[in-house]
Amino acid sequence: MTQSAAEALFRADDLTCRRGERLVFQGLTFAVPAGGALFLLGPNGSGKSSLLRLLAGLLKQLTGTVTWAGEPLSSDREAHAGRLHYLGHQDSLKNVLTVRENLLFWARLHDPAVGDAKIDAALAALSLAPLASLPAKLLSAGQRRRLALSRLLAAEAPLWLLDEPSVGLDIASVARLEEMIAAHRAGGGIVILSTHVDLKVPDAGQLFLDQFAPAVSTQELWA
Repeated sequence: MTQSAAEALFRADDLTCRRGERLVFQGLTFAVPAGGALFLLGPNGSGKSSLLRLLAGLLKQLTGTVTWAGEPLSSDREAHAGRLHYLGHQDSLKNVLTVRENLLFWARLHDPAVGDAKIDAALAALSLAPLASLPAKLLSAGQRRRLALSRLLAAEAPLWLLDEPSVGLDIASVARLEEMIAAHRAGGGIVILSTHVDLKVPDAGQLFLDQFAPAVSTQELWA
């Protein structure tokens, strides 16, 4: 997806990522406008998860910059954490808490002012209301994933970073995820995601990470 600096709300320029002694990608650049979506594509090991973690502020790039509305993320990492939802491979649920308690815990970490009505609406949207009082340890894999996805609705954030969000979901839940993404974008939100499922996300850009595979080894980079 190519946008001018003026159009892009979220952008990365000339990113290089290293994990341990391995260069994962280098020279990676993209730009996404408000209301935009970007698919991260490429084979296993090409750096999709690493890039999402980097964009979430959980990893630090070796080189390059990431900006929001023209401001580097490094200038205020706390503000960036407050503007995003990151959903990784792990559902990160507390098994001893109920479905509702889990969602309330995560939502109020993001926004202490989240009220009961917002929690109830998020549970209903993911068909979890009948399970609200059930301990999370009793949930199926699909139910756990839906509970993780309900965080996107329980506390608002303009940037969604989703790593394989459809894993474990049935057809109806995948359709609901597509509706959630569409509504988020309609409100000006941005979605960046990796997936092996053919999610319907109209007009989404595509970033092929294997095109940014390093041409040199880490040792050569530092030589």
